[in-house]
Amino acid sequence: RISWISDVVVVVSPENIETMKTIIEKYGHKKVTVVEGGITRHRSIFNGLKVFAENEFYSHLLQKPEVVIIHDAVRPFVEEDIVSKVVMAAKEHGAAGAIRPLVSTVIASAADGCLDHSLERARYRASEMPQAFLFDTIYEAYQQCTDYDLDYGTECLHLVLKYCKTNAKLVEGTADLWKVTYKRDLYAAESIIKDNLSQQVCVITSVKETLAQVGFLLPESLKNQIKVEAISLSLSKTDSHLQNIISGQCYNFVCVNDKRYAIQEIQELVGMLEKSNIPLLYPVVLISVHLDISENNSFSIGMEDLTKIKKFARETKKKNILVYGLLIQYK
Repeated sequence: RISWISDVVVVVSPENIETMKTIIEKYGHKKVTVVEGGITRHRSIFNGLKVFAENEFYSHLLQKPEVVIIHDAVRPFVEEDIVSKVVMAAKEHGAAGAIRPLVSTVIASAADGCLDHSLERARYRASEMPQAFLFDTIYEAYQQCTDYDLDYGTECLHLVLKYCKTNAKLVEGTADLWKVTYKRDLYAAESIIKDNLSQQVCVITSVKETLAQVGFLLPESLKNQIKVEAISLSLSKTDSHLQNIISGQCYNFVCVNDKRYAIQEIQELVGMLEKSNIPLLYPVVLISVHLDISENNSFSIGMEDLTKIKKFARETKKKNILVYGLLIQYK
């Protein structure tokens, strides 16, 4: 998704390595290397760094980067902008990390279970991910740190400060850096994904007068709620505007036509979507609307045509493209 990242190293517990490799193969990821993790956070990160530097652990080393980014898989909504900011700060300062304001006061308890003291919340920040480091700096810190650090430590920025005397630059992060920690967070994550995917729709019509009119009215009724891109063209012709919309990661398409089953045109759009690889990230919704403007319009559907449509929809679903059909009688 971020073109300037050269390699992605995924550190995985031993029992989940084969599952991760299956996911990588299924979605065609090309930059990903799977590494076996350790029993703690720091040991896992150290294993991930070794794939760039230590032949005794890995027969095929990846090219050592100038800057390495460390990120938690449990923070799935990181945007390119914050990744870019921590990388640029790390290039200048040696290390950088995202932070967020504390939402709760931190307190310490005494041995008897009573309050000992509390921290002044305004003076402190929550350390978030992503964090970025000059590779040689973070790798040296891990080489020098103790077993106690590896077993009980959690903060990478602290390691480079302690062992490399590198003061990390703190970068204000965004609210979407929260961690998916509890089961309830899965529902919140799903809701965020659905909300993000429903912010834009592309309405495609042919250049015929009646369809173009519908193609105009539909975006007009939708544009107060979501971002709408409207195009009038024949899908049998390649259109650079449509290509740009797809490459801009639009996940919702409405195709208005006057052919009851415009399978060929829909197939061509599905082909364009597949080539773009956007269904690899999230499902694409494609609604084919047939506008019946004939004098003797009827809702009767031939079984052969219906079977063909259903079979096509089942096949595209396997590719993460959800095809729906809508028949409208128009007078």
